[in-house]
Amino acid sequence: MDLILTNLTGLLAIGFIVWWFWLSTPRLEHVAGDVIDIMVADGVYAPARIEVAAGRPVRLRFLRQDATPCAEKVLFDDLGVAADLALNETTEVTLTPPAGEHEFTCQMSMYRGRLIAR
Repeated sequence: MDLILTNLTGLLAIGFIVWWFWLSTPRLEHVAGDVIDIMVADGVYAPARIEVAAGRPVRLRFLRQDATPCAEKVLFDDLGVAADLALNETTEVTLTPPAGEHEFTCQMSMYRGRLIAR
């Protein structure tokens, strides 16, 4: 009985980890301005889904409050943009995103966000 309970607990933990890092979708934040503040803390970007106007410059201000090494960088791979995030400081990233969805992540892809340009 203990072996079954242990295996069931392990499977539930694996399922939660898969859902948390790869399957969950944060709610979409509609942003009216061209400056967006993004908190980097507790394993997530907040907000993690941002909608902006395509083809217009937008400034993303990342405030890193997580001391883990994974939070040290933010990468926009499809846009060819990367920035180092200093702990407890705001780092500004200016982009002019083309229309489409652009994922941003940490270097290990554990922190995940999406910039939606329409």
